[in-house]
Amino acid sequence: MAGHSKWANIQHRKGRQDAARSKLFSKLAKEITVAAKMGDPDPDKNPRLRLAVKEAKSQSVPKDVIDRAIKKSQGGEGENYEEIRYEGYGPNGVAVIVEAMTDNRNRTASVVRSTFSKNGGNLGETGSVAFMFERKGEIVYPAEAGDDEAVFEAAIEAGAEDVESSEDGHVIYCADSDLNEVSTALEAALGESTTTKLIWKPATTTELGLEDMQKLMKLVEALEDDDDVQRVTTNFETTDEVMAQLD
Repeated sequence: MAGHSKWANIQHRKGRQDAARSKLFSKLAKEITVAAKMGDPDPDKNPRLRLAVKEAKSQSVPKDVIDRAIKKSQGGEGENYEEIRYEGYGPNGVAVIVEAMTDNRNRTASVVRSTFSKNGGNLGETGSVAFMFERKGEIVYPAEAGDDEAVFEAAIEAGAEDVESSEDGHVIYCADSDLNEVSTALEAALGESTTTKLIWKPATTTELGLEDMQKLMKLVEALEDDDDVQRVTTNFETTDEVMAQLD
């Protein structure tokens, strides 16, 4: 299983405290505001906004928070955010991509660089690790959406590139530019997805043992604790035995 999926599992198993959940809601609301500001405030006419709203709903963000974020984009309120991607290395050379949304590039760069340094990592140049990933659309469905064959057929018919099915559910991948179209077609065939979003899918992975995994978790958690950081992706690979010891 690819690193980004296992990291999601770790986050789920660790659970989220109220403060962390509030921070997550804030980051999702920021993405909605930026998406609405850059395009049409109607999700049906703005693919990026539609995906942002869908992701927020999948994380149980209240409707009033979503509506307020969209209205904020139209009222001339708030800061003008700039999207920035940082790339670096964690323990044992694992690749790390940090996606940020900031109103102060210098502040964010300083915090991200310091966080890497304090947690055994190194911030690299733009492009230093991105070649180890592919930009993809990811659509996740629960196992109840259908058997492997039915979901695979629906996914290919919708224009998807690949499907990974397990007892936990179905993960469908497509070209990043096709995400809105593919997800819409899949909704008609399979109903609402669990999540629909753009991801960095590892093309190559780095194997980590328990000690390095613990260091990586500390680095990622520190990065995600920054309000300017929207998401962190890594390309680690590890065993089920190591995963079990991380609880």
